[in-house]
Amino acid sequence: MRVKGFRSVPTTISNRRWLLAAVFLCLLPFAGIAPAHADDIQVSQEQLDLLQNLSPEERAALLKQLTEGQQGAVGDTRATTAPKTSAGDQAATRMPTTKAGKPEVPAVPLLRPEDYLVLDLDIVKPDALSYEDRQRIEALKARILEKNPYRLDRLGALHLPGFEALPLAGLNAREASKRLQSDRDLRVFLVRVTLLTIERTGDEALKPYGYELFQDSEGTFTPVTDVPVPAEYVVGPGDQLRVQLYGNQNRSFSLTVGRDGRVNFPQLGPISVGGQRFSAVKGSIESRVSRQMIGVRADVAMGDAHSIRVFVLGEVTQPGSYAVNGLATVTSALFASGGITKLGSLRNVQLKRAGTVVRNVDLYDLLLNGDTSNDARLLPGDVVFIPPVGITVSVNGEVRRPAIYEVHEKSTAADLLYLAGGLTPEADARLTRLERIDPERKRIVVDVNLTAADGRAMALQSGDFMRVPQVREVVENSVMLTGSVERPGPFEYRSGLKLTDVLPSIDELKPGADPGYILVRRESRTDRAITYRSVDLNRALAAPGSAADLELAPRDRLYVFDRDGGRERTLKPLMDELNAQSRLGEPLLIAGIGGRVKAPGQYPLEDGMRVSDLIRAGGSLDEAAFGGEAELTRYEVVNGESRQTELVKIDLGAVLRGDENANLVLRPYDYLTIKETPQWRDQETINIAGEVRFPGIYPIQRGETLRSVLNRAGGLTDLAFPAGSVFTRAALREREKKQIETLANRMQGDLAALALQSAQSSTQGGVQALSVGQSLLADLRATKPVGRLVVNLNTVLRSAPGAQGDLVLKNGDQLIIPRSTQEVTVLGEVQNATSHIYKPGLSRDDYVSLSGGATQRADHRHIYIVRAD
Repeated sequence: MRVKGFRSVPTTISNRRWLLAAVFLCLLPFAGIAPAHADDIQVSQEQLDLLQNLSPEERAALLKQLTEGQQGAVGDTRATTAPKTSAGDQAATRMPTTKAGKPEVPAVPLLRPEDYLVLDLDIVKPDALSYEDRQRIEALKARILEKNPYRLDRLGALHLPGFEALPLAGLNAREASKRLQSDRDLRVFLVRVTLLTIERTGDEALKPYGYELFQDSEGTFTPVTDVPVPAEYVVGPGDQLRVQLYGNQNRSFSLTVGRDGRVNFPQLGPISVGGQRFSAVKGSIESRVSRQMIGVRADVAMGDAHSIRVFVLGEVTQPGSYAVNGLATVTSALFASGGITKLGSLRNVQLKRAGTVVRNVDLYDLLLNGDTSNDARLLPGDVVFIPPVGITVSVNGEVRRPAIYEVHEKSTAADLLYLAGGLTPEADARLTRLERIDPERKRIVVDVNLTAADGRAMALQSGDFMRVPQVREVVENSVMLTGSVERPGPFEYRSGLKLTDVLPSIDELKPGADPGYILVRRESRTDRAITYRSVDLNRALAAPGSAADLELAPRDRLYVFDRDGGRERTLKPLMDELNAQSRLGEPLLIAGIGGRVKAPGQYPLEDGMRVSDLIRAGGSLDEAAFGGEAELTRYEVVNGESRQTELVKIDLGAVLRGDENANLVLRPYDYLTIKETPQWRDQETINIAGEVRFPGIYPIQRGETLRSVLNRAGGLTDLAFPAGSVFTRAALREREKKQIETLANRMQGDLAALALQSAQSSTQGGVQALSVGQSLLADLRATKPVGRLVVNLNTVLRSAPGAQGDLVLKNGDQLIIPRSTQEVTVLGEVQNATSHIYKPGLSRDDYVSLSGGATQRADHRHIYIVRAD
């Protein structure tokens, strides 16, 4: 199944652990290997670990999504033919090609010992079961699916809860589904098996070295016929000799060696060449032509070589008898047979002739050095025999070529390092460890110092596993600079190194960095306890070498903060380190600051830290801070029985002036609150538009009234119409918005109840009422709140300053004063709804008459007038 995407995480996954499921789903597209079959899902070891960390319910819900898109029906029993593989080479499947070069159908993956698989179960004909049987089967299904994914044991058997071991190794996923479904107790289910192909990492990813040389060689090997013929080549029946005559005759022809070992040379007759070296045959024919054919010379070359039959036996992919070119070598025969299996030896390939081993070929010479000098040529009847692999050892870690290697007897650790390509630059050869099984069949670990002669000379045993560790990531003899700086990274430590040596000028900081609070993390070399110091770079640069210029220690880490970026992300891991160190009798060394500072939060408590240092850690005071007094909250455990709170008043002005008596030394958990200056707030404004002499946006003071601002705006113009003014307020607009939303939600609930009643009664009237209600609900939700406050502007203008009729303003208020109007508008059930010029003395009925009078549907008892004020 090719994973393209997933729906949202199922609701069965709890909120507290949904992140693991989300990460698992996000990592799937990056598994790096595209699965080739509908019954095969490829995941990495990291994804498998995330999956196994989920609860059984969460894991079952997630695996259900993984297997939902599989092709084919559950329990599909279509026959599938697996490719023929040897017993030692079933570890991987590949994409073979036909002779025409076209790709064939991918090989079906087979289940192997310790493979992971996912089971999916559906009950067969659940409606035909009784209630009790169905409950029992559902419980069995839940118990089986709860354990997904399953892992086969070392013998390839599946262990289901409450079942005997079921052998599945060697079957593909569909065959395994049939095998499980044939079990007596599982016949009630349609079973689907999905193989989880794990991308091996670490020690499990190690492979025997060299066997990939023969990958895809079976059926694709083409003998090479255009190689030079060596002088020691023995001519035999079937060989072709190409003869070129020149001089008095210019001719060329080919002579084939017959079964009697002779060639029929024109004008010279039969010549015996069989069983002779090619160099001897060449010299014999050329000299004979020059003697017997006057004025003619010959040049003899080798044409097509004859075929010989050899045997390739032992641990090869396809053992048997092979017809190979007469120029073929041992490696040619190995490629023709499909290569050596992982049970065969690469270092002891035997060439046998007449029952005697005449040559031992070490393929490592070819793989490591490109040396083919020992690749002997074959003669008819030769046997290339591959014995089982010999002594094998593994090496992993900081070597250039981690793998499983075959070694000779009495091989040493130095020999293994040579095979592995040597050490990487990050290897710590002094701490190499060798895992082996001692004569008492116990697994032990031996320390090996590969930098010493005796360590490199240590003899290896079969099954040894050498691990070369990496040097520690901690940069020794250095200090680390990080944060809002231009050049972060390690700096060399030397005795007497100061802060100004690492940050020689303020230009080393990025724009916006806070030079007043640079935090230094220091680790004790004895017990690795963490302490923190803070420094003011400005003071250090003003007096280099003074006490303000902190002397650094090896492995110090300097953090430079940004004024505007916030400090929580950087400080959180530091706070976690301090929290891990706290214990009974050693409280958590933190102090906090809040209120009107630029960077409130929790900070490490330094040795001798005072109130001024905490203010500096908080980024200093902001403009709204009250400089007269601050409040320090102090927690203290009394007699080991209870924790009490103490409030301490801090004379902030004295602290800022440098008074040591006011600048208290802080204790763990102290929290400093910086108060706000009384009546400090952002600038409030009101917008006055329309018929005033100076319209615009006016800043307002605390408690200022509408009459005051109108006076500042120059008063009303001659054309102003105070009765028609519109006053709006932002707070009222928000209140109206909430009321509209509440009313809309209530109406939506009523419409839902009405819809249910209509569905039960199926009356036409209910359907129509529901349609009208939906339309009203849409109109209600589209209504925009205005936030209008009815204000009698004439009363406001006539009132005395601060009188009851005057309006106290708030931020965001708006007043619009229109021009005077002369119209009277008549709307509703009249013959001609229109506007009329105002005429003094006319009554309500007069204006109705001017509009043609009321219609027949008019309600004369509920006529109302809306006045501008």
